[in-house]
Amino acid sequence: MKKVVVVGGGPAGMMAAIKAGEKGHRVTLIEKNDRLGKKLFITGKGRCNLTTNKDIEEIIKNIPGNGAFMYSSLYTFSNYDLMDMIERKGVKLKVERGGRVFPQSDKSSDIIKCFERYLKENNVEVLLNTKVTDVRASNGHIEGVEVDSGRFIKCDVVILATGGKSYPATGSSGDGYVFASKLGHKITEIKPSLIPLVTREEWVRELMGLSLKNVELTVKYKNKTIYRDFGEMLFTHFGISGPIVLSSSRKVVDYLPGEVDIYIDLKPALSEGELDNRILRDFEKFKNKQFKNSLDELLPKKLIPVVIKLSGIPSEKSVNSITKEERIGLVKLLKQFRLTVTGTRPISEAIVTRGGVNVKEVDPSTMESKIINGLYITGELLDVDGLTGGFNLQIAFSTGYCAGISC
Repeated sequence: MKKVVVVGGGPAGMMAAIKAGEKGHRVTLIEKNDRLGKKLFITGKGRCNLTTNKDIEEIIKNIPGNGAFMYSSLYTFSNYDLMDMIERKGVKLKVERGGRVFPQSDKSSDIIKCFERYLKENNVEVLLNTKVTDVRASNGHIEGVEVDSGRFIKCDVVILATGGKSYPATGSSGDGYVFASKLGHKITEIKPSLIPLVTREEWVRELMGLSLKNVELTVKYKNKTIYRDFGEMLFTHFGISGPIVLSSSRKVVDYLPGEVDIYIDLKPALSEGELDNRILRDFEKFKNKQFKNSLDELLPKKLIPVVIKLSGIPSEKSVNSITKEERIGLVKLLKQFRLTVTGTRPISEAIVTRGGVNVKEVDPSTMESKIINGLYITGELLDVDGLTGGFNLQIAFSTGYCAGISC
């Protein structure tokens, strides 16, 4: 029997503590907040998009940051293993658009309570409101951790599950990088990922709160396409957000502070010719109206004044006097609705952190450090990151599981 200390009570930490406890070890889970799973609590807008129903190959494709590192842990503990583990405790799950898995109740608290029951069953000691200030090793072996009271907890194993640098209010303020670096690990540059984008155009404020579904987004840098996606997005007071924007941000941050252009195809199901015909039909229908009253069937109400302004066609102009050139210009505007990205929101608002502990220094099947015996590194602390849709939580659960069973 070993003495195991898990630092961080998020998804990776709770899973690691449960599995180490199941193995019969004496486990202490240390969390700096007043409750476990604080970041889990806010995921999926509080509904907890805990995983995906996609197969493992598809999951790897959705982990652009060192996805291959995840093969072993995903095959050891898959998304279906996670779903089974949760449903065994009576929490029913459901699958939504894009294969996203949520609790049927839409309450992230149900998932946290489920993990708390597992922790209790496996006799895990939980220390809340306790901050680890140091992780110590000697001669390449873990010795223990020091907490903010000055107490030193001697142990055989330390599992780091402190999270990245996003949402510091939930406890993930970058402590783990400091511990891992001090113990000899290289830290790949920390950047935000899955983060809302700030745009130059002031008219986005007029569209604040407008959500667009089934649009195509193309990201260009110096006229070269660097990313393309299809789905849902949202306008905000500072720029744009929503699933396809967040996923694109991972690529965008590599090109900032250079100017990155985003083009939104508002009607991706129609070619330019088909859209022109559609507009012609609408113009025929509303031929005696002013231009500003002719777009109600084509566009969301909130978008119409902005489109009119950008089209250059006078809003009061009679529909039957709009020229072919003006109409073609309108088609191009709707197919290439352009925004200029000037930056991102602060890293504290990122859903996930990109970068972290170099994965070449961690055993992918056990999560044990190749530098320090008895040190295990999990979750967002690793230089592994996925797109939106439950992939990042699955990374946390699978790596936490492997650390817990291997230690």
